[in-house]
Amino acid sequence: MSNVLFWFRNDLRLHDNEALLKAAQQGSVVPVYIIDTRLFQNTFLGFKRTGKFRIKFLLESLVNLKENLQKIGSDLIVKVGIPEKELFDLAVEYNVEHVYCSKEVTQEETTVEAEFSQKLKTKNIEMELFWGNTLVHVRDLPFQIHFVPDVFTDFRKKVENSWKIRPVFESVTSINSPSNIEKTQVPTMEDLGYESFSKHANDLIDWKGGESQALSRLNEYVWEKKLVHNYKNTRNELKGKDFSSKFSAYLSLGCISPRKIYFEIKKAEEERGANESTYWLIFELLWRDYYYFIALKFGVRLFKRAGIKNDFNRRWKRNREHFKRWMDGTTGIPFIDACMRELKETGYLSNRGRQNVSSYFTKDLGLEWWWGAMYFESQLVDYEVCSNWGNWNYLAGIGTDPREDRYFSPVSQAKKYDPQAEYIRFWLPELSMVSDEVILEINELKDILNETIDYPISSIPKNKKW
Repeated sequence: MSNVLFWFRNDLRLHDNEALLKAAQQGSVVPVYIIDTRLFQNTFLGFKRTGKFRIKFLLESLVNLKENLQKIGSDLIVKVGIPEKELFDLAVEYNVEHVYCSKEVTQEETTVEAEFSQKLKTKNIEMELFWGNTLVHVRDLPFQIHFVPDVFTDFRKKVENSWKIRPVFESVTSINSPSNIEKTQVPTMEDLGYESFSKHANDLIDWKGGESQALSRLNEYVWEKKLVHNYKNTRNELKGKDFSSKFSAYLSLGCISPRKIYFEIKKAEEERGANESTYWLIFELLWRDYYYFIALKFGVRLFKRAGIKNDFNRRWKRNREHFKRWMDGTTGIPFIDACMRELKETGYLSNRGRQNVSSYFTKDLGLEWWWGAMYFESQLVDYEVCSNWGNWNYLAGIGTDPREDRYFSPVSQAKKYDPQAEYIRFWLPELSMVSDEVILEINELKDILNETIDYPISSIPKNKKW
C-alpha cells in the first residue's frame, strides 16, 4: 500500500470531502495542515494580516479535526512554516507517491499550489486537486468561466435554470496511516505570537471552531430551533446569534460543506414545507458561489486598486486619521460606530452592518477601498477571500454591482433597522441616556454633546443623501 500525503486546506472536515475519501481509498494517508507564517505578518496599516479571532477559530478547528482523525485511526500533523517547503519535506520523509488536496482559486493560494507541484515533480510525486468548496461544482456551470455573468441576478437565473447539485460524499470513517506518523500538537495562540483573550461581555455568539461545532449548529438551526423557515424575516437584524444561520465561519474553513447545508434544508422542506426563507438561505449559498467564480474569472483584478472594472478614474483618499476612527468606532456616526465596535470586540458583524460600514468607508470617507478589505481580512472570524474582496469591490463601485450609485445612508439605515437604537446603545453605552430621536439624527446629536457625554463629534461633513 503506497503512502498518500493529504494536505488539508480550507476543507477541515471528514464529511463530504471527496479528496480525503479518495486518499483513504488510495493508500496509507499522512494528513497534514501547515499554518502559514506569512499570515502572521504585520500590514503597513498597523495590524496583523490575520487577527486574533481568526487564529483562535482556526486553532480550535484544527484541534477538533485532530481529535476526529484520531477517532478513526489516524492523526493530524500540524506544522508552522511555509506550506510549499514543509509539505515537500514531509512528502519526501514519508516517501509518498501521491498528494491529494482541495483546489483554491485566488492568486496566493494557487501560487503555493504551483510551487509545491513543481517541487513534487523533482521526485516524480503526483499531485491531484479536487473541487469541493462551492455548492455548484465548477464543471456543472452552464457556461465556461470566462462567460460567468458579471451581474449576480443573471448568474443566478442561468444556474437555477440548469440546477444540479452533486450528492454529498459519504463521511470518512476509517483511515490507515503509517505507524511512524509524527506526533504533533496544535500550537497555542501564544506559540504563534498572539496574546490569549477572553470573550467580550457583549459577544452574543461566542464562536467555537471545528466540524463538530459546525454540524451541531446546523442541527440546532434547522431542526432543534426550526429557524431556517423564518430566516428571510430575521436576516437583517443586527444583534444576537439566531437572526442568521452563523454558518459563515464554518464555511470559511470548510468545517462544513455547502452541499451538506443545502441537502439539510431540502430535508426540512420535505418535512415542513418550502417557503421564501428556505429558498433565501440557499440563495445566500449561491451568492457565495458567485464570488468564487467571479474570483476565478477575474483573477488578480479582484485585489487591484482599480478593481474588477479596471476603473482608473476613481480617486481614493489615504487619510490615516479617518481610517483609524473608522476602525475604532469613533467616527461620530452612531450606527457606524456601533457596527465597528462590534467587529473590533468580537470579530463578527452582521451582513447589514458590513454593507453600511463599507459604504460609509468608500462613499462618505472616500478612503482606499482595499484598506477596508484588509481590515476585514484581519478581523473577521468568518473571513473568506472571494466573498470579502468581491463584496468590497461591489460596494466600492468597482466590482460587479449593476447600480453605479448604490449607497447606504447610515441615518436612514439606522432608522429602518435599529429604530429604537437598541443595537447602537448596546455597543455605545455612553449614549444610553440619549433619546432615540437624537441618536438617530446626527445633527441633533452634535447639538447636545458636551463634557458629560464622552462621544466624539463627527468631523465628517453631513452627506446630502442622509
